Amino acid sequence: MTAVPEGERALGDAADQHAPRLTIGEVLAVLRDDFPDVTISKIRYLESEDLVHPQRTPSGYRKFSRADVSRLRYVLTAQRDHYLPLRVIKDHLDALDRGEPLPGTTSGSAPLPPASTADGAEAPLTAEQFARAAGLEPDQLADCVQFGLLATDADGRYPVADLPIARAAAGLARHGIEPRHLRVYRSAVEREAGLVEQLVAPVLRARSEEARTRATEKLRELAALSAQLHTALLETRLRDLLRP
Repeated sequence: MTAVPEGERALGDAADQHAPRLTIGEVLAVLRDDFPDVTISKIRYLESEDLVHPQRTPSGYRKFSRADVSRLRYVLTAQRDHYLPLRVIKDHLDALDRGEPLPGTTSGSAPLPPASTADGAEAPLTAEQFARAAGLEPDQLADCVQFGLLATDADGRYPVADLPIARAAAGLARHGIEPRHLRVYRSAVEREAGLVEQLVAPVLRARSEEARTRATEKLRELAALSAQLHTALLETRLRDLLRP
């Protein structure tokens, strides 16, 4: 991933001040070839998180400089290729703005992207890489393993697919909910998975490809409904706490 160029780090850069500025729609058009999933709402959200600082016209319209577009590219690439949470990306941008190298890099270069396996799948991450990508402290990551939220492979590495679990644990930790408190989630998931397995396991064992496709679709639907039920029940219970 390419770092924000030296001449584009500061929003007040003299050359940038005289360059034409882009509307949010024009920025979207510039970015969409490399980031097909980016939307105007996403750009606005990144602005609300203080990651980009477009000027405003007297009528309130956003006007983006070249530096703003470079920062957006940096953020989107860091999320897509390096799985970094926004607070870590903001720290990186702040370091680059100060002319400092990023942690574990030289000359302000960005971290290397995750490697791939021979079949094109994303290679598992070391504990250090995984913790940094998830926003966990090393001891918090160790606790997540100890209490069954995460598991390593035979080489002590972590699958990239487990990053959403780790990031959720990191977010909860910031609210004082430690990994040891999350065993209840793991137990509930295992019970739910057992129930779903009873419904689809016979079909998954079928030799027919069509039957297995139907079972896979059913599995996904059941998982989505289970998550929906869990969320609805939790929201109902929390609403009860707010009642006088």
